[in-house]
Amino acid sequence: MGSADRIVRTLIAIVAIYLYFSGTVTGVVGVILIVISAIFLLTSLISFCPLYRIFGLKTCKTKQA
Repeated sequence: MGSADRIVRTLIAIVAIYLYFSGTVTGVVGVILIVISAIFLLTSLISFCPLYRIFGLKTCKTKQA
């Protein structure tokens, strides 16, 4: 996972968490948003997204030999 992807995921998670705890988004939608935010934060911290592996996507630069 590239650094730009990690930054975007972290920013989206922070905004979603803020929206939930400020009461802007509540109920089932709020809980789903928190779960997605937790997944975004976890995948950005470990720099790995299982869905990228399944679909063969890469957002990081690779070294060319």
